[in-house]
Amino acid sequence: MTAFVGHDAHPADVDTHNADPVLDVDGLTVEVRTIGGTLRAVTGVSFQARRGETLALLGESGCGKSMTATALVGLLDPVADIVGGTALLAGRQDRVDLLSMDRRKRREMAGTELAIVFQDALTALNPLYTVGTQLAEPFRIHQGLSAREAKRKAVDLMARVGIPQPESRLNSYPHQFSGGMRQRLLIAMAVALNPSVLIADEPTTALDVTVQAQIMALLRDLRTEYRMAVVLITHDLALVAEEADRVAIMYAGHIVETGTVAEVFAHPKHPYTQGLLSSVPVNARRGDALTSIGGSPPDLHSIPQGCVYQARCPLAAEVCRTTRPALAPVGGDRKAACHFPEEVSPRMRGERTDV
Repeated sequence: MTAFVGHDAHPADVDTHNADPVLDVDGLTVEVRTIGGTLRAVTGVSFQARRGETLALLGESGCGKSMTATALVGLLDPVADIVGGTALLAGRQDRVDLLSMDRRKRREMAGTELAIVFQDALTALNPLYTVGTQLAEPFRIHQGLSAREAKRKAVDLMARVGIPQPESRLNSYPHQFSGGMRQRLLIAMAVALNPSVLIADEPTTALDVTVQAQIMALLRDLRTEYRMAVVLITHDLALVAEEADRVAIMYAGHIVETGTVAEVFAHPKHPYTQGLLSSVPVNARRGDALTSIGGSPPDLHSIPQGCVYQARCPLAAEVCRTTRPALAPVGGDRKAACHFPEEVSPRMRGERTDV
C-alpha cells in the first residue's frame, strides 16, 4: 500500500510525541435501548489526545465514532447510557472526569474546555438568530461581557476564520451563508473560548473538495495557534493521512488498532486496518476489479464471543472464535486487538472468498 506512505512531516509545528494527554479516555462503554433490546454501541473504547496534535477516530459508518463523541460532550440521546469508563480532561482547571460530572458543571465546561464541530452546520446553527447573536453568546454567558463587547469579539472571530466583511455579515442568518462559510462559523463558535479539546465530527463531509481543503487548513491553523488537541472523526483515509498525527481504528464499537498515522498506514497490525487500506484504489485503471472487505459488520445485538472481526478476517482461527483479543502493545507506541498481529502484511488482501 503506497498511497498513504510518506507521512513523514508532522502536521503540527510543535513536537507532541511526548506531551501529556489533555484527554484520556479509558474503557468508555455506551449502551442503547432499542425495540429489539439493549445493544452496546461502544465497548471499552480507550485513547489519548495530546495538546497540539490531531488524533483521528477512523472507521466505517456505524462503528461508533460519533457515539463516542456525543458521549464525551454529554449529548447522547435519551435512549443511550454511559455504563462504564472514564474520560479525564486536563484543561486549565483541575483534572476532571467528563463522564461523572453533573449537567451544571458540564455546561460550564462547554466551549471553555471541550467543544465540538458537527458535520451539518445548517442544523447545528439556530436558524432564528443572526450569526452575530450566536457568536456573541459564549462571551456573554461565560465571560460576562456586555452586548457591545461581545459583538466586537464576534466580529474579530468571524475575521479570524475567514468570513469576508464580518461587520456587515454580523446581522445575517445562517441560511444566507454558503455551506463552507457556515462551517467556518461553527468552527468559530467552537474555538471562541479557546477550548483544550476540539472534537470535529466529520466536519467536511457535505463540502466540495476545494472547501474541504480550506476548512482543514483552518482547523490546522487554529490547532497550532491555540495548542488544542483535535479529535477528528472521519471515514476518509486520505484525510487522515494528510491531517492526523495519530489514528485509532474503530470497528463494531471497538478500537482495534492505534498508533501514528505513518506507522499504521505503512505497516498495519490488524486485518481490518489492512482491509481498509487495500480497499483504496491505487493506480487503478478503468475496468480493473476493486478490492473490498467481504461480508458486513456484526449485528450489535449479537456481537460474537471472540474477535468482533472474525467473520470477515482472512486470519481467523479457533482462538479468534473463543477469545476476544485485548488492545495490546505491538511495539513502540502502537497497539492492536489481534491474536496474530505479526501475520498482517501489506500483501494480505482484506476480503474473504467464503462469505
